[in-house]
Amino acid sequence: MYGDSSSVGGDIIFFLKSAQHQFVGLIRFKLISNISANLKPFIPLLISAILFGGSPIKDASEVFITSQFGDSVSIKMNTLHLNAEVLSQIQNITRQIFYRDELYYWTISQNDSTLAHAFLDNVLGKSMPITFLVLLNTEGEIISSEVIKYREAYGGEVGNKNWLSQFIHFSDTSDYSVGKNIDGISGATISVNSLSRGIRKIALLYPLVKDELK
Repeated sequence: MYGDSSSVGGDIIFFLKSAQHQFVGLIRFKLISNISANLKPFIPLLISAILFGGSPIKDASEVFITSQFGDSVSIKMNTLHLNAEVLSQIQNITRQIFYRDELYYWTISQNDSTLAHAFLDNVLGKSMPITFLVLLNTEGEIISSEVIKYREAYGGEVGNKNWLSQFIHFSDTSDYSVGKNIDGISGATISVNSLSRGIRKIALLYPLVKDELK
């Protein structure tokens, strides 16, 4: 989920299809010539270990978090499981799916006081996933956001800090309309719309799961 075929050699091949700009991924392993039937139940765990454990995506996310808060804070990574009701509610509003029913997030704290949370997610660009991070304060307002991995030749302007700064202070009640409150980018229409919806998904999610966060 959080890597591409170039970053993990030939071990994983991504097949990505667009359905109304929604991200559907099918991942096939080539660990050896064949995978034993006994190993198949463990494939999701292997995917997480290969794609996220010690990955450049995790490292880049934590570097960005530290750049926003300094070295004096403590950051702790966790996994948030999303129930079907929450998924359905947010996906119906944004008209964009979550790729998985769980998200990685970080709790940023100082002197035992929680300062903020950061959520890592993917949305589909024109044909490849865009991996992004959203930081929110404890009131659910966006502090900052960052494109952690952009994989296509065009549309990378969505990673521009000036463009991303438009989301600062946005929350679950803000208007994320592209062309109204969010500027479009010539030549990056799909990425702009997809990432705007993805960031809104995180903002909508926060008040629903805030009490579950560690």
